Amino acid sequence: MGRKVTVATCALNQWALDFEGNLQRILKSIEIAKHRGARYRLGPELEICGYGCWDHYHESDTLLHSLQVLAALLESPVTQDIICDVGMPVMHRNVRYNCRVIFLNRRILLIRPKMALANEGNYRELRWFTPWSRSRQTEEYFLPRMIQELTKQETVPFGDAVLTTLDTCIGSEVCEELWTPRSPHVDMGLDGVEIFTNASGSHHVLRKAHARVDLVTMATTKNGGIYLLANQKGCDGDRLYYDGCAMIAMNGSIFAQGSQFSLDDVEVLTATLDLEDVRSYRAEISSRNLEASKVSPYPRVKVDFALSCHEDLLEPLSEPVEWKYHSPAEEISLGPACWLWDFLRRSQQAGFLLPLSGGVDSAATACLVYSMCRQVCEAVKDGNREVLADVRTIVDQPSYTPQDPRELCGRILTTCYMAGENSSRETCDRAKELAQQVGSHHLGLNIDPAVKAIVGIFSLVTGKSPLFAAHGGSSRENLALQNVQARVRMVVAYLFAQLSLWSRGARGGLLVLGSANVDESLLGYLTKYDCSSADINPIGGISKTDLKDFVQFCMESFQLPALQSILVAPPTAELEPLASGQVSQTDEEDMGMTYAELSVYGRLRKLAKTGPYGMFCKLLVMWKDVCTPRQVADKVKRFFSKYSINRHKMTTLTPAYHAESYSPDDNRFDLRPFLYNTRWPWQFRCIDKQVLQLERRQQDLEGVD
Repeated sequence: MGRKVTVATCALNQWALDFEGNLQRILKSIEIAKHRGARYRLGPELEICGYGCWDHYHESDTLLHSLQVLAALLESPVTQDIICDVGMPVMHRNVRYNCRVIFLNRRILLIRPKMALANEGNYRELRWFTPWSRSRQTEEYFLPRMIQELTKQETVPFGDAVLTTLDTCIGSEVCEELWTPRSPHVDMGLDGVEIFTNASGSHHVLRKAHARVDLVTMATTKNGGIYLLANQKGCDGDRLYYDGCAMIAMNGSIFAQGSQFSLDDVEVLTATLDLEDVRSYRAEISSRNLEASKVSPYPRVKVDFALSCHEDLLEPLSEPVEWKYHSPAEEISLGPACWLWDFLRRSQQAGFLLPLSGGVDSAATACLVYSMCRQVCEAVKDGNREVLADVRTIVDQPSYTPQDPRELCGRILTTCYMAGENSSRETCDRAKELAQQVGSHHLGLNIDPAVKAIVGIFSLVTGKSPLFAAHGGSSRENLALQNVQARVRMVVAYLFAQLSLWSRGARGGLLVLGSANVDESLLGYLTKYDCSSADINPIGGISKTDLKDFVQFCMESFQLPALQSILVAPPTAELEPLASGQVSQTDEEDMGMTYAELSVYGRLRKLAKTGPYGMFCKLLVMWKDVCTPRQVADKVKRFFSKYSINRHKMTTLTPAYHAESYSPDDNRFDLRPFLYNTRWPWQFRCIDKQVLQLERRQQDLEGVD
């Protein structure tokens, strides 16, 4: 009697609205799963249309094309003799649902709508879909005619049900449902479901992978069972990078681990597991069995098909594996680099242009492009034909095969040091040395003629000549002169991005890379429409602290000694005059706070959801050993004043890789006003009142002593 089952899950690099490409990747994953002996294949959430369609979900075209792809899947010989579980939007009785469509041999078995929708952070599923709220109930779904003609079915079950095959029972939950306090797998497991499937559209956040793994292992530790998790992988058209981590678990142990970051568009995991191991594991948990005897039953869809074979005694079983996690520095070296690769090949551009200043942020961005080139060379070496075809298209050479990351970097990355009268020799040398070590095509130029011309226009019109503060000018003059330099660099960057390849006799244009970190964005410590304005920013969701750790990692792992001098140099914008040839301006002095403090403010503002008074109360305790209450109050007021004055800059922030949970990205993640009363009179008065009370109490205690 058969009891060993081979199941498959996958991570697919789907692309929003790329129905042709998405179909081919789905078919390839099913083909691989079947080749490995799997009888059940699970795919990512909304894989047919791509997860990130956003407001395109409202369009009837998206529903139509999803049905057309489903028809192509049903018709394909590849999908025969394997249960296929695919994700797509479905409209039922004029309501749109995020669904799993499960089919076998040209017949749809069940359409299972998502019951808990993700609606926090970057997710807006309630904007496009309605959750199915009728637990353990199904309705008849009338199939569109194009599907009826293929399946010879008029209606199929639609709702919250499970599949019963000849040898086991399978239940679905979709992404967010695993994260809810009352996940469906609990009651499904108590009702005898032995295989749980989870189709996800889960994006990368630094240090998040363990949470996903813990939830899956805990689900099967408490209740027993086999758990399959599929996820999207890659950039499907916006700021998010979906980070794979497909997995198969049983009874609290991991049996197959998918990669978190890779350039493979299709990754399939399979495992052969013994159903009797689930049954015996559950047998001795008496508390579970008592609960199971009281649970309300799920509707069951009977399937005349088995996941196991009759003669499977000699079939080898999969062994448990230890989950391997990346360090945060490794995550940064891989995630944004893969995101850059997807953006480059899908935008059909010929490479990147990066203004390289000689500081940590632009150096980190250069390292990410170099890391991308390393991964491309590695993928080509491992026989990835899709990557080879893409890189040949990018460099416009049909016979090119990349082997050395530095050589590839020279073709794909142009770096540019834009000197001004306030630039130091040291930053120029640091930028040039790093460019040589990563292999980029490096340009050096001087922006002074353009800056003088623009200031000259102002002087000609007004008869006034603004001066830097160091030369006797006011703070308004000082800031305006700094901003002219910064904005000229943006104009020059775009000019070279469009025409530098033309000047070298090569085809195509370059994507401009920005390099403002998440902490600078949070405070608004950047000039609107300067070099922070770019096409994309791979480090815009990463803190200064993590970037420094990443640069240290690159120096050691990629053998880039030029990074040593960049790491020890104080961060500076170099927009004010030098003092005796030396830098007179540093970022932390300009900001009035350290980068470490900024990270704390960022987490308290976004994650702890504190306003000025709430942040003050928390920092009183956190910093009690290093700051007096009045010092804490001054720091909080300084942060909120600067943050609110500069919040308008977030509305024009360059699209950045989302990696940090306190990102101030105004587009979708961090929705707040950009016109504040920057004096915060009521909030700051509450803080002042509390400071006075604390100081009086301290004085009273000292008087007693």
